[in-house]
Amino acid sequence: MSGGVDSSVAARLLANQDYDLSAIFMRNWDTRDESGTDKGCEWEKDWEDVQRVCNSLGIPCTMIDLSREYWNRIFQPALDVWESGSTPNPDVWCNREIKFGALLEHLPVNPTTGVSWFATGHYARKGWSSHGRPQLLSAKDQTKDQSYYLSSISEQGLLRALFPIGEFTKVQVRELARKYQLETAERPESMGLCFVGERGKFNSYLQPKPGPIIDFTTQNVIGNHEGLWTYTIGENAKVAGQPFKTFVSHKDPIKNAIYVVPGSSHQALLEHRVICKDWKWIWNDSPPPGISEPAGFRAAVKVRHRQDNQTCIAKIAQDKSLEIITDEPMRGVSPGQVAALWDGDWCLGCGVIASTSNSLLQSRQIVHDDRMNPPRTATQCNQVQKQKNLTSTSRGKRSPDHSGFHKRSPKLQSFQQISPDQSSKAPVGEILLDG
Repeated sequence: MSGGVDSSVAARLLANQDYDLSAIFMRNWDTRDESGTDKGCEWEKDWEDVQRVCNSLGIPCTMIDLSREYWNRIFQPALDVWESGSTPNPDVWCNREIKFGALLEHLPVNPTTGVSWFATGHYARKGWSSHGRPQLLSAKDQTKDQSYYLSSISEQGLLRALFPIGEFTKVQVRELARKYQLETAERPESMGLCFVGERGKFNSYLQPKPGPIIDFTTQNVIGNHEGLWTYTIGENAKVAGQPFKTFVSHKDPIKNAIYVVPGSSHQALLEHRVICKDWKWIWNDSPPPGISEPAGFRAAVKVRHRQDNQTCIAKIAQDKSLEIITDEPMRGVSPGQVAALWDGDWCLGCGVIASTSNSLLQSRQIVHDDRMNPPRTATQCNQVQKQKNLTSTSRGKRSPDHSGFHKRSPKLQSFQQISPDQSSKAPVGEILLDG
């Protein structure tokens, strides 16, 4: 349980049935681990809400500290990807490595049946194939469907999973919470990176690496950035002083440059084909039929949570990567993002986007190599920076040594003091956590 309304309702629904229930709260992040002070105890409010809900339902609850696992398996690798200029999705891998990974490693099994069920507050459903294998299915509420975030979990993890709210809409879940008078009924939804918050928080872990923002259509430097991770492909770059809105089309890690184009529908923002690496099928030993054939497998793809399913052809390439070709172009696709495939409402698995193949970017990249030379770029950067310094207003200036930023460091002093987790002796029964 997370302390949110979704896991609270999931617990209440299971309490109505013949289960031996116990609840688990995961402490995966705490700013006190970084600062060594009592400032910033976001998880304590969540833990208090979990305890209140469990007390009202008569369910025992236990807290498990997975801070070290979250840092090592999720956050540190994500920092490396962000720093390289790609765009990771830590929430997808958190489900595989933490919720359906490290947490399951801590939990006991029922001595009678040899297994315990594992229920979460995710908006997803589970079905069964004719051969008795579990299938991850989209939720009834497509606006809240979280099967994308679960697309990396293993079949063994899915086998133990229950999704009690998967047949409900978010509105219905709120109504149920009010009906059952749960303490979390009016609690707002949490947003941002799983357990960490908004993107600005992870920025403090990366040292600034200034570079140019370049107009892709003119090759002129029109601004500066503080690091490739500060912009996402497809987003409004918000470059001051431009006669039109500019959007990030791509990044060049070698030149440490961010390229922008005018307008949100520019051809450079559109992708028909992506190449994925490290693909993980939920049924690892049984990929879809036709996936290795030249014609490929007809499916639907998403590269972000709130994206509509895009019809596509997926096939295994000669180098064993997975090639996805969409019927309609996708906008703002970035290396590092997770692409997931569906057969109808059945989620099959996911992989990391290694590269895209926008024909315009590929053809113009040759021009970049011939025309873009470091002296010209450096000169334009200096000119833009001087102009920014002259026009700086109430937003203030950063000191030359970037003292307004935290230097990147593991910040794990207090992690080293975490005692071995004692909560593995949690009561055997239904395990609940929020999606």
